[in-house]
Amino acid sequence: MTNVPTITLNNATTIPQLGFGTYQVTPETTKAATLAALKAGYRHIDTAEMYGNEKEVGQAIAESGIARADIYVTSKLNNGFHDRADALAAFDGTLEALGFDYLDLFLIHWPLPAVGDYVETWKAMEEMQRSGRVKTIGVSNFQQEHLQRLFDETDTVPAVNQIEVHPYLTQEPLRAFNTANGIVTEAWSPLAQGGVLADPVITTIAERLGRTTAQVTLRWHLQRGDVIFPKSVTQSRVEQNFALFDFELTDADLAAIGALNRDERTGPNPDEFNYIP
Repeated sequence: MTNVPTITLNNATTIPQLGFGTYQVTPETTKAATLAALKAGYRHIDTAEMYGNEKEVGQAIAESGIARADIYVTSKLNNGFHDRADALAAFDGTLEALGFDYLDLFLIHWPLPAVGDYVETWKAMEEMQRSGRVKTIGVSNFQQEHLQRLFDETDTVPAVNQIEVHPYLTQEPLRAFNTANGIVTEAWSPLAQGGVLADPVITTIAERLGRTTAQVTLRWHLQRGDVIFPKSVTQSRVEQNFALFDFELTDADLAAIGALNRDERTGPNPDEFNYIP
């Protein structure tokens, strides 16, 4: 079994640097895909209430034969539950759907800047952590100004900030801000939803190394310190995306891939996204 590197968070817990993502995995295919990932060696699963597949993730973990304590599980608070009472109830619902009595990491999914209530939401998250039913709390899609407001008005610095990051959106300023404040960057859409896989720079590196362009891109993330959780429902790709620890990119490779930045998003801009289901 490959040992996935872990990163120590600001509350002294650790998180596996490579996980399996379930965004856009339908409920009908989530259990099988998650079981395939666990069989391949993944021990970090990322889900969310918004994805509609927490129940199936929980079923896969229960049926895997792997101890719950050996699997790191993240979920996220949906946008319609930012009120304190709603947030606390939604967290109960997440635990019930997963079939767990605790969660490793729980995130505010989006800051909803036009609503502007994420500070009160974060205080509810602090309550959840104090209860012991979630070990670590963090945020997703938070920009620097959103984080600064949490620093100024609450007592807990988020352990992670899960943001869109890939070679066409390297997010260097925000990643640097996260690092300076003890926040680990998690990269969602690490392959730009496949958009970087035909890039000639990445293709040239992959050909030299005898690797796929997905493997090279994911390795780039790992070497720069991102936590990643690529998603696939194809078992061969699930296994390929895990085979990242027997090769390295050179400094020149890292620089060449980093130079591809276009500030090009595949998902919503957190400064503008205020969708509440």
